[in-house]
Amino acid sequence: MPDTLTPEVTWAQRSSTSEPERNYLIVNLKTPDVSKSDAKLDITSNNVSFSGPSKKGVTYSVSLDLFGEIDPENSKVNHTDREVELVLRKKELKEEYWPRLLKTDKKMHFLKTDFDKWVDEDEQDEAGEDDYANNFGGMGGPGGEEGGLSNIDFSKLGGMGGAGGMPDLSAMMGGMGGAGMPGAPGGEDEDDEDLPELEDAEESSKVQEVS
Repeated sequence: MPDTLTPEVTWAQRSSTSEPERNYLIVNLKTPDVSKSDAKLDITSNNVSFSGPSKKGVTYSVSLDLFGEIDPENSKVNHTDREVELVLRKKELKEEYWPRLLKTDKKMHFLKTDFDKWVDEDEQDEAGEDDYANNFGGMGGPGGEEGGLSNIDFSKLGGMGGAGGMPDLSAMMGGMGGAGMPGAPGGEDEDDEDLPELEDAEESSKVQEVS
């Protein structure tokens, strides 16, 4: 019998009193190496259950009794090689956030807030339309597992150009040399080039005095 583990679950949420598509939960089940064909996912109005065997011989299983009701028909699922991404539409349009994801108020060791996706209630408008598009776009759409790329914030990978970021490192070092930083390559060479000019000037002055 393979070992059964509870996967790590991360979550965030949005709310709206007038727009259902902006009133949802973002729930990610960390289930690496579980194929979509072997996984079993059930979503009801008040529960999300998942189970599936990993290629590494571990079976992931979890059942989440939600704090409030959701609309399964308008919720979205995207299964990738690393996780199962869920966007669960809250059934009740309400400005206030859910106080927690689960019905129980007991602390669950496997449940964590997804701070990368979390936005406070009073800052939702500042998040902009792209925030909602990233969470809904590509979920369960054509392309299958490639849809998982819609939730990756590539802006956080900025500055890592080329092979392991080496081009940026070279550019940085080049900029330091050009700026004449102390100890930078080229700094001492420039001083050495100036010395002969000063000596030539002194010798020229002595020649003029003698003549």
